[in-house]
Amino acid sequence: MNKPFPYSLDNKRYHTWNYHLRQTFGNKVMKLPVDAGFTCPNIDGTRGRGGCIYCSAAGSGDFAGSRRLDTAAQLAEVRERFGGKWPGAWYLAYFQAFTNTYAPVAKLRERFEPALGVPGVVGIAVATRADCLPDDVVAYLEELSRRTWLVVELGLQSVHDGTARRINRCHDYGEFLAGYRKLRDAGLQVCVHLINGLPGEDRPMMLETARQVARLRPHSVKIHMLHILRGTRAAALYEAGRLPLPDRDEYVGIVCDQLELLPAETVIQRLTGDGKSEELIAPLWTGRKTVVLNEIDKELVRRDSAQGARFSPDAPGG
Repeated sequence: MNKPFPYSLDNKRYHTWNYHLRQTFGNKVMKLPVDAGFTCPNIDGTRGRGGCIYCSAAGSGDFAGSRRLDTAAQLAEVRERFGGKWPGAWYLAYFQAFTNTYAPVAKLRERFEPALGVPGVVGIAVATRADCLPDDVVAYLEELSRRTWLVVELGLQSVHDGTARRINRCHDYGEFLAGYRKLRDAGLQVCVHLINGLPGEDRPMMLETARQVARLRPHSVKIHMLHILRGTRAAALYEAGRLPLPDRDEYVGIVCDQLELLPAETVIQRLTGDGKSEELIAPLWTGRKTVVLNEIDKELVRRDSAQGARFSPDAPGG
């Protein structure tokens, strides 16, 4: 049987993360999240206070190990917790919580280097902000990429500066582009994070974000729905009736539109996200990840479409 989309091991119609990792490493690979003890410039007062309105107390690293442990111990802890799901898998050390380049290079080395000696770890993923990439940090990441597989994940969420102000991101799209280009000029793989359902955004705005990100031709993209978590400022807005959210069918349609706009070569690391069930207020349908992914698959089949169907290869690059 002919597959409907080339970058897939099954009948998915988008460039799956699993396909990319198996093609790269020849084995199942999973991420082990690490909390390396960093903070953020929009938490400590450098750029702002309080963090992004949706960010949890764990800095979006809710499934990471305890920051009281060193890197190797955290990886062992998380592997024990999740490793049984995929026996025989290899691992990416995923520095996920808060901003993982917001420190001097010496501290980054202290946190990142031990991961390279952990059995089964074949690469590193570093989640950070585009305004936390000074030249010496980028140079270190480039050096690290020569010694192991590396991807740098940048939290963009939206290209719209009005949205950035509403969510307290504390940097604009121009700053994102500057950081993104520094990483690309250094030859680094970059993953761009997008969030659908942010305050004040409608469907055309979410599609414009995908359209502009497509022009950058990133290595990979993550897309997920805004999660309303207990104790966040987003929760206060939602409970006051000031933050309407797309329902599941609306979300599925938006994601399929975004996939059509993205180049087929861009790896799709995720199309839905996790929120701890005890902390998630809304949308509760996001807790059924398999259902959401199945609905995306069905909608692409219904359209007889696939990732890249509306991507313009002549669009200017970033």
